[in-house]
Amino acid sequence: MSMTARVLSALIAGAAAGLILVALAPEAAHGAAAVMQPIGKLWLNALQMTVVPLVVSLVVIGVTSATDAAASGRTARRAMVVFIVLLSLGAAFAAIAAPALLSLLPRDEALVQAFRTATTAPTATPPALGDWLTAVIPSNVVAAAAASAMLPLVVFALFFGFALTRIDQARRARLVELFQAIADTMIVIVRWLLWIAPLGVFALMFAVCAHVGVGMLGAVGYYIALQCTLYISVTLMLYLVAAAAGTPLRRFAAGVLPAQTIAASTQSSLASLPAMVDSARVRLGYPLEIASLVLPMAVSLFRMTSPIQYIGVTAFVAWIYGVDLSAAQLAGCAALAVVISLGSVGLPGQVSFMATNMPVVQAAGLPVEPMGLLLAVDTIPDVFATLGNVTGDLAATGVVAGRERAADAGDESA
Repeated sequence: MSMTARVLSALIAGAAAGLILVALAPEAAHGAAAVMQPIGKLWLNALQMTVVPLVVSLVVIGVTSATDAAASGRTARRAMVVFIVLLSLGAAFAAIAAPALLSLLPRDEALVQAFRTATTAPTATPPALGDWLTAVIPSNVVAAAAASAMLPLVVFALFFGFALTRIDQARRARLVELFQAIADTMIVIVRWLLWIAPLGVFALMFAVCAHVGVGMLGAVGYYIALQCTLYISVTLMLYLVAAAAGTPLRRFAAGVLPAQTIAASTQSSLASLPAMVDSARVRLGYPLEIASLVLPMAVSLFRMTSPIQYIGVTAFVAWIYGVDLSAAQLAGCAALAVVISLGSVGLPGQVSFMATNMPVVQAAGLPVEPMGLLLAVDTIPDVFATLGNVTGDLAATGVVAGRERAADAGDESA
Protein backbone atom coordinates (compact mmCIF):
# COMPACT_ATOMS: atom_id res chain seq x y z
CA MET A 1 0.00 0.00 0.00
CA SER A 2 1.32 3.43 -0.95
CA MET A 3 2.04 6.13 1.62
CA THR A 4 -0.95 8.16 0.41
CA ALA A 5 -3.29 5.19 0.73
CA ARG A 6 -1.98 4.34 4.22
CA VAL A 7 -2.43 7.90 5.48
CA LEU A 8 -5.87 8.29 3.91
CA SER A 9 -6.95 4.95 5.40
CA ALA A 10 -5.76 6.09 8.83
CA LEU A 11 -7.70 9.33 8.41
CA ILE A 12 -10.92 7.48 7.58
CA ALA A 13 -10.38 4.97 10.39
CA GLY A 14 -9.70 7.71 12.94
CA ALA A 15 -12.79 9.65 11.86
CA ALA A 16 -15.00 6.55 11.97
CA ALA A 17 -13.69 5.45 15.38
CA GLY A 18 -14.08 8.91 16.89
CA LEU A 19 -17.59 9.47 15.52
CA ILE A 20 -18.84 6.01 16.48
CA LEU A 21 -17.48 6.27 20.01
CA VAL A 22 -18.85 9.78 20.55
CA ALA A 23 -22.28 8.57 19.36
CA LEU A 24 -22.29 5.51 21.63
CA ALA A 25 -20.51 6.80 24.71
CA PRO A 26 -19.74 10.54 24.73
CA GLU A 27 -17.93 10.50 28.09
CA ALA A 28 -15.72 7.61 27.07
CA ALA A 29 -15.01 9.36 23.76
CA HIS A 30 -13.66 12.45 25.51
CA GLY A 31 -11.50 10.28 27.75
CA ALA A 32 -10.13 8.38 24.77
CA ALA A 33 -9.50 11.66 22.95
CA ALA A 34 -7.46 12.89 25.90
CA VAL A 35 -5.25 9.81 25.49
CA MET A 36 -4.95 10.00 21.69
CA GLN A 37 -4.35 13.73 21.41
CA PRO A 38 -0.83 13.68 22.95
CA ILE A 39 0.15 10.88 20.52
CA GLY A 40 -0.79 13.04 17.54
CA LYS A 41 0.83 16.09 19.11
CA LEU A 42 4.05 14.14 19.69
CA TRP A 43 4.17 13.22 16.00
CA LEU A 44 3.59 16.84 14.97
CA ASN A 45 6.28 18.05 17.38
CA ALA A 46 8.73 15.64 15.79
CA LEU A 47 7.89 17.08 12.36
CA GLN A 48 8.21 20.64 13.66
CA MET A 49 11.72 20.03 14.94
CA THR A 50 12.92 19.63 11.33
CA VAL A 51 11.29 22.79 9.99
CA VAL A 52 13.82 25.46 11.01
CA PRO A 53 17.00 23.74 9.72
CA LEU A 54 15.20 22.48 6.62
CA VAL A 55 13.65 25.82 5.64
CA VAL A 56 16.84 27.82 6.25
CA SER A 57 18.84 25.32 4.19
CA LEU A 58 16.29 25.33 1.37
CA VAL A 59 16.18 29.13 1.20
CA VAL A 60 19.99 29.43 1.10
CA ILE A 61 20.23 26.71 -1.58
CA GLY A 62 17.36 28.28 -3.53
CA VAL A 63 18.96 31.72 -3.53
CA THR A 64 22.32 30.42 -4.73
CA SER A 65 20.68 28.21 -7.38
CA ALA A 66 18.54 31.07 -8.67
CA THR A 67 21.53 33.42 -8.72
CA ASP A 68 23.63 30.90 -10.62
CA ALA A 69 20.81 30.33 -13.11
CA ALA A 70 20.29 34.05 -13.65
CA ALA A 71 24.03 34.55 -14.20
CA SER A 72 24.01 32.16 -17.16
CA GLY A 73 22.58 34.69 -19.64
CA ARG A 74 19.92 37.22 -20.52
CA THR A 75 17.22 34.65 -21.20
CA ALA A 76 17.83 32.91 -17.86
CA ARG A 77 17.71 36.22 -15.98
CA ARG A 78 14.48 37.13 -17.72
CA ALA A 79 13.03 33.72 -16.85
CA MET A 80 13.87 34.18 -13.16
CA VAL A 81 12.15 37.57 -13.13
CA VAL A 82 9.07 36.06 -14.79
CA PHE A 83 9.01 33.20 -12.26
CA ILE A 84 9.19 35.57 -9.28
CA VAL A 85 6.55 37.93 -10.72
CA LEU A 86 4.12 35.09 -11.44
CA LEU A 87 4.67 33.53 -8.02
CA SER A 88 4.11 36.90 -6.36
CA LEU A 89 0.91 37.52 -8.33
CA GLY A 90 -0.35 34.04 -7.46
CA ALA A 91 0.42 34.56 -3.78
CA ALA A 92 -1.30 37.95 -3.78
CA PHE A 93 -4.37 36.44 -5.45
CA ALA A 94 -4.54 33.63 -2.88
CA ALA A 95 -4.09 36.06 0.02
CA ILE A 96 -7.16 37.96 -1.19
CA ALA A 97 -9.29 35.13 -2.59
CA ALA A 98 -8.85 32.44 0.11
CA PRO A 99 -10.20 34.51 3.05
CA ALA A 100 -12.91 35.93 0.78
CA LEU A 101 -14.10 32.47 -0.30
CA LEU A 102 -14.01 31.13 3.25
CA SER A 103 -16.05 34.10 4.47
CA LEU A 104 -18.89 32.89 2.22
CA LEU A 105 -19.05 29.52 3.97
CA PRO A 106 -21.25 28.92 7.01
CA ARG A 107 -19.19 28.70 10.18
CA ASP A 108 -20.70 27.38 13.36
CA GLU A 109 -19.23 29.10 16.43
CA ALA A 110 -19.76 25.90 18.37
CA LEU A 111 -17.55 24.17 15.78
CA VAL A 112 -14.88 26.85 16.24
CA GLN A 113 -14.93 26.38 19.99
CA ALA A 114 -14.78 22.61 19.58
CA PHE A 115 -11.67 22.94 17.41
CA ARG A 116 -10.02 25.16 20.01
CA THR A 117 -10.84 22.64 22.71
CA ALA A 118 -9.69 19.68 20.60
CA THR A 119 -6.28 21.13 19.80
CA THR A 120 -4.62 24.37 20.81
CA ALA A 121 -6.33 27.75 20.60
CA PRO A 122 -4.27 30.38 18.74
CA THR A 123 -2.41 32.61 21.15
CA ALA A 124 -1.14 35.23 18.71
CA THR A 125 -3.15 38.39 18.07
CA PRO A 126 -2.79 40.40 14.86
CA PRO A 127 0.18 42.76 15.39
CA ALA A 128 0.12 46.47 14.70
CA LEU A 129 1.64 47.41 11.36
CA GLY A 130 4.65 49.11 12.98
CA ASP A 131 5.35 46.12 15.20
CA TRP A 132 5.05 43.77 12.24
CA LEU A 133 7.49 45.79 10.12
CA THR A 134 10.11 46.01 12.87
CA ALA A 135 9.87 42.27 13.48
CA VAL A 136 10.56 41.35 9.84
CA ILE A 137 14.33 41.73 10.34
CA PRO A 138 15.43 39.77 13.43
CA SER A 139 17.66 41.43 15.99
CA ASN A 140 18.67 37.94 17.18
CA VAL A 141 18.45 35.18 14.61
CA VAL A 142 18.97 32.47 17.23
CA ALA A 143 16.02 33.80 19.23
CA ALA A 144 13.93 33.91 16.05
CA ALA A 145 14.76 30.28 15.36
CA ALA A 146 13.97 29.28 18.94
CA ALA A 147 10.59 31.03 18.70
CA SER A 148 9.86 29.52 15.25
CA ALA A 149 9.46 33.08 13.93
CA MET A 150 9.66 31.95 10.33
CA LEU A 151 9.36 35.25 8.45
CA PRO A 152 12.34 36.99 10.12
CA LEU A 153 14.27 33.73 9.98
CA VAL A 154 13.71 33.48 6.22
CA VAL A 155 14.71 37.14 5.81
CA PHE A 156 18.01 36.31 7.50
CA ALA A 157 18.41 33.26 5.24
CA LEU A 158 17.85 35.50 2.21
CA PHE A 159 20.58 37.89 3.36
CA PHE A 160 22.86 34.95 4.04
CA GLY A 161 22.16 33.36 0.66
CA PHE A 162 22.79 36.54 -1.33
CA ALA A 163 25.94 37.29 0.67
CA LEU A 164 27.11 33.75 0.01
CA THR A 165 27.09 34.43 -3.73
CA ARG A 166 29.66 37.20 -3.20
CA ILE A 167 32.39 35.17 -1.48
CA ASP A 168 35.11 32.99 -2.98
CA GLN A 169 33.69 30.28 -5.26
CA ALA A 170 35.41 27.40 -3.48
CA ARG A 171 34.26 28.50 -0.04
CA ARG A 172 30.75 29.10 -1.33
CA ALA A 173 30.62 25.60 -2.80
CA ARG A 174 31.63 24.08 0.54
CA LEU A 175 28.96 26.04 2.42
CA VAL A 176 26.25 25.19 -0.13
CA GLU A 177 27.26 21.55 0.14
CA LEU A 178 26.90 21.80 3.93
CA PHE A 179 23.40 23.27 3.65
CA GLN A 180 22.48 20.62 1.10
CA ALA A 181 23.66 17.93 3.49
CA ILE A 182 21.58 19.47 6.30
CA ALA A 183 18.51 19.58 4.04
CA ASP A 184 19.04 15.97 2.91
CA THR A 185 19.41 14.84 6.52
CA MET A 186 16.21 16.63 7.57
CA ILE A 187 14.37 15.02 4.66
CA VAL A 188 15.51 11.59 5.85
CA ILE A 189 14.11 12.37 9.32
CA VAL A 190 10.84 13.60 7.81
CA ARG A 191 10.56 10.41 5.79
CA TRP A 192 11.02 8.36 8.96
CA LEU A 193 8.25 10.38 10.60
CA LEU A 194 6.00 10.02 7.56
CA TRP A 195 6.43 6.26 7.82
CA ILE A 196 4.54 6.42 11.12
CA ALA A 197 2.20 9.11 9.78
CA PRO A 198 -0.82 6.75 9.81
CA LEU A 199 -0.53 6.50 13.61
CA GLY A 200 -0.22 10.26 14.03
CA VAL A 201 -3.06 11.00 11.60
CA PHE A 202 -5.31 8.38 13.24
CA ALA A 203 -4.67 9.89 16.69
CA LEU A 204 -5.26 13.46 15.51
CA MET A 205 -8.41 12.61 13.56
CA PHE A 206 -9.82 10.52 16.42
CA ALA A 207 -9.25 13.33 18.93
CA VAL A 208 -10.72 16.01 16.70
CA CYS A 209 -13.79 13.97 15.72
CA ALA A 210 -14.40 12.98 19.35
CA HIS A 211 -14.59 16.69 20.22
CA VAL A 212 -15.94 18.23 17.03
CA GLY A 213 -18.22 15.46 15.72
CA VAL A 214 -19.43 15.24 12.11
CA GLY A 215 -18.65 18.94 11.61
CA MET A 216 -15.06 17.88 11.03
CA LEU A 217 -16.02 16.03 7.86
CA GLY A 218 -17.73 19.12 6.48
CA ALA A 219 -14.67 21.22 7.30
CA VAL A 220 -12.40 18.82 5.40
CA GLY A 221 -14.76 19.03 2.44
CA TYR A 222 -14.54 22.82 2.54
CA TYR A 223 -10.74 22.59 2.50
CA ILE A 224 -10.72 20.37 -0.59
CA ALA A 225 -13.19 22.65 -2.37
CA LEU A 226 -11.17 25.76 -1.44
CA GLN A 227 -7.87 24.45 -2.74
CA CYS A 228 -9.37 23.08 -5.96
CA THR A 229 -11.11 26.41 -6.60
CA LEU A 230 -7.92 28.38 -6.05
CA TYR A 231 -5.86 26.09 -8.31
CA ILE A 232 -8.43 26.12 -11.12
CA SER A 233 -8.81 29.91 -10.91
CA VAL A 234 -5.06 30.49 -11.16
CA THR A 235 -4.76 28.01 -14.02
CA LEU A 236 -7.41 29.91 -15.98
CA MET A 237 -5.62 33.19 -15.26
CA LEU A 238 -2.44 31.72 -16.74
CA TYR A 239 -4.23 31.39 -20.07
CA LEU A 240 -4.74 35.16 -19.99
CA VAL A 241 -1.07 35.66 -19.10
CA ALA A 242 -0.01 33.63 -22.14
CA ALA A 243 -2.47 35.55 -24.35
CA ALA A 244 -1.14 38.88 -23.08
CA ALA A 245 2.39 37.69 -23.95
CA GLY A 246 1.41 37.13 -27.58
CA THR A 247 0.13 33.54 -27.79
CA PRO A 248 -3.49 33.42 -29.02
CA LEU A 249 -5.80 32.07 -26.34
CA ARG A 250 -7.19 29.22 -28.42
CA ARG A 251 -3.74 28.17 -29.59
CA PHE A 252 -2.37 28.14 -26.05
CA ALA A 253 -5.32 26.10 -24.78
CA ALA A 254 -4.81 23.50 -27.51
CA GLY A 255 -1.04 23.51 -27.14
CA VAL A 256 -0.97 23.01 -23.38
CA LEU A 257 -3.57 20.21 -23.35
CA PRO A 258 -1.21 17.23 -24.04
CA ALA A 259 1.13 18.29 -21.21
CA GLN A 260 -1.86 18.82 -18.91
CA THR A 261 -3.04 15.29 -19.65
CA ILE A 262 0.32 13.85 -18.61
CA ALA A 263 0.34 16.06 -15.52
CA ALA A 264 -3.11 14.91 -14.40
CA SER A 265 -2.22 11.25 -14.80
CA THR A 266 1.24 11.39 -13.17
CA GLN A 267 0.85 14.36 -10.77
CA SER A 268 4.46 15.19 -11.63
CA SER A 269 5.79 18.25 -13.44
CA LEU A 270 9.07 16.45 -14.10
CA ALA A 271 7.30 13.56 -15.84
CA SER A 272 5.45 16.14 -17.93
CA LEU A 273 8.65 17.88 -19.09
CA PRO A 274 9.03 15.99 -22.42
CA ALA A 275 5.41 16.75 -23.29
CA MET A 276 5.90 20.40 -22.31
CA VAL A 277 8.97 20.72 -24.56
CA ASP A 278 7.08 19.14 -27.45
CA SER A 279 4.08 21.43 -26.91
CA ALA A 280 6.29 24.52 -26.67
CA ARG A 281 8.18 23.75 -29.88
CA VAL A 282 5.55 22.15 -32.12
CA ARG A 283 2.15 23.39 -30.97
CA LEU A 284 2.97 26.80 -29.55
CA GLY A 285 5.87 27.73 -31.80
CA TYR A 286 8.24 28.95 -29.11
CA PRO A 287 11.91 29.03 -30.20
CA LEU A 288 13.81 25.85 -29.37
CA GLU A 289 16.64 27.72 -27.61
CA ILE A 290 14.14 29.38 -25.27
CA ALA A 291 11.98 26.33 -24.57
CA SER A 292 15.00 24.09 -23.94
CA LEU A 293 16.36 26.57 -21.38
CA VAL A 294 13.25 27.96 -19.66
CA LEU A 295 11.26 24.74 -19.21
CA PRO A 296 14.00 22.80 -17.35
CA MET A 297 14.58 25.92 -15.24
CA ALA A 298 10.86 26.07 -14.51
CA VAL A 299 10.74 22.43 -13.42
CA SER A 300 13.76 23.03 -11.16
CA LEU A 301 12.87 26.40 -9.64
CA PHE A 302 9.25 27.29 -10.38
CA ARG A 303 6.10 25.73 -8.95
CA MET A 304 3.25 28.12 -9.66
CA THR A 305 0.69 26.68 -7.26
CA SER A 306 2.96 26.29 -4.23
CA PRO A 307 2.37 29.76 -2.71
CA ILE A 308 -1.34 29.30 -3.38
CA GLN A 309 -1.31 26.04 -1.45
CA TYR A 310 0.56 27.52 1.51
CA ILE A 311 -1.76 30.50 1.80
CA GLY A 312 -4.86 28.39 1.23
CA VAL A 313 -3.82 26.08 4.07
CA THR A 314 -3.06 29.04 6.36
CA ALA A 315 -6.35 30.78 5.59
CA PHE A 316 -8.27 27.55 6.19
CA VAL A 317 -6.58 26.89 9.55
CA ALA A 318 -7.37 30.47 10.57
CA TRP A 319 -10.99 29.99 9.48
CA ILE A 320 -11.60 26.80 11.46
CA TYR A 321 -10.20 28.48 14.58
CA GLY A 322 -12.25 31.64 14.08
CA VAL A 323 -9.17 33.83 13.59
CA ASP A 324 -9.25 36.84 11.25
CA LEU A 325 -5.81 37.36 9.78
CA SER A 326 -4.74 40.98 9.39
CA ALA A 327 -3.56 42.47 6.10
CA ALA A 328 -0.01 42.58 7.49
CA GLN A 329 -0.13 38.88 8.41
CA LEU A 330 -1.47 37.94 4.96
CA ALA A 331 1.20 40.06 3.26
CA GLY A 332 3.91 38.42 5.36
CA CYS A 333 2.56 34.95 4.62
CA ALA A 334 2.45 35.74 0.88
CA ALA A 335 6.06 36.95 0.84
CA LEU A 336 7.19 33.96 2.88
CA ALA A 337 5.29 31.59 0.58
CA VAL A 338 7.06 32.93 -2.51
CA VAL A 339 10.51 32.57 -0.97
CA ILE A 340 9.89 29.07 0.37
CA SER A 341 8.43 27.89 -2.94
CA LEU A 342 11.63 28.80 -4.79
CA GLY A 343 13.70 26.51 -2.60
CA SER A 344 11.34 23.58 -2.20
CA VAL A 345 10.58 22.45 -5.76
CA GLY A 346 12.69 19.30 -5.53
CA LEU A 347 11.11 17.97 -2.33
CA PRO A 348 9.00 14.78 -2.41
CA GLY A 349 5.22 15.15 -2.13
CA GLN A 350 4.41 14.43 1.52
CA VAL A 351 7.73 15.92 2.67
CA SER A 352 6.97 19.08 0.71
CA PHE A 353 3.51 19.50 2.24
CA MET A 354 4.64 19.38 5.85
CA ALA A 355 7.98 21.16 5.48
CA THR A 356 6.66 24.09 3.44
CA ASN A 357 3.17 24.67 4.84
CA MET A 358 4.19 24.57 8.50
CA PRO A 359 6.40 27.70 8.35
CA VAL A 360 3.64 29.79 6.77
CA VAL A 361 1.03 28.57 9.27
CA GLN A 362 3.45 29.26 12.13
CA ALA A 363 4.24 32.73 10.72
CA ALA A 364 0.54 33.57 11.05
CA GLY A 365 0.61 32.54 14.72
CA LEU A 366 -1.70 29.57 14.15
CA PRO A 367 -1.59 26.04 15.59
CA VAL A 368 -0.22 23.31 13.34
CA GLU A 369 -2.37 20.43 14.62
CA PRO A 370 -4.67 20.42 11.55
CA MET A 371 -1.67 19.93 9.25
CA GLY A 372 -1.60 16.17 9.68
CA LEU A 373 -5.27 15.93 8.71
CA LEU A 374 -4.85 18.18 5.66
CA LEU A 375 -1.85 16.14 4.52
CA ALA A 376 -4.07 13.08 4.30
CA VAL A 377 -6.66 14.69 2.01
CA ASP A 378 -4.33 16.82 -0.13
CA THR A 379 -4.10 14.13 -2.82
CA ILE A 380 -7.34 15.31 -4.43
CA PRO A 381 -6.36 18.99 -4.82
CA ASP A 382 -2.85 17.92 -5.87
CA VAL A 383 -4.17 16.86 -9.29
CA PHE A 384 -5.30 20.44 -9.96
CA ALA A 385 -2.07 21.80 -8.45
CA THR A 386 0.02 19.85 -10.95
CA LEU A 387 -2.18 21.06 -13.81
CA GLY A 388 -1.55 24.62 -12.63
CA ASN A 389 2.20 24.05 -12.39
CA VAL A 390 2.48 22.66 -15.92
CA THR A 391 0.29 25.44 -17.31
CA GLY A 392 2.42 27.95 -15.43
CA ASP A 393 5.64 26.51 -16.87
CA LEU A 394 4.37 26.91 -20.44
CA ALA A 395 2.84 30.33 -19.75
CA ALA A 396 6.15 31.54 -18.30
CA THR A 397 7.95 30.21 -21.37
CA GLY A 398 5.51 32.16 -23.54
CA VAL A 399 6.18 35.35 -21.57
CA VAL A 400 9.95 34.92 -21.90
CA ALA A 401 9.63 34.18 -25.61
CA GLY A 402 7.52 37.31 -26.07
CA ARG A 403 9.99 39.47 -24.18
CA GLU A 404 12.87 38.04 -26.20
CA ARG A 405 11.06 38.85 -29.45
CA ALA A 406 10.43 42.39 -28.26
CA ALA A 407 14.07 42.82 -27.20
CA ASP A 408 15.34 41.47 -30.54
CA ALA A 409 12.99 43.76 -32.45
CA GLY A 410 14.25 46.72 -30.41
CA ASP A 411 17.86 45.80 -31.14
CA GLU A 412 17.15 45.57 -34.87
CA SER A 413 15.34 48.92 -34.97
CA ALA A 414 18.24 50.55 -33.12
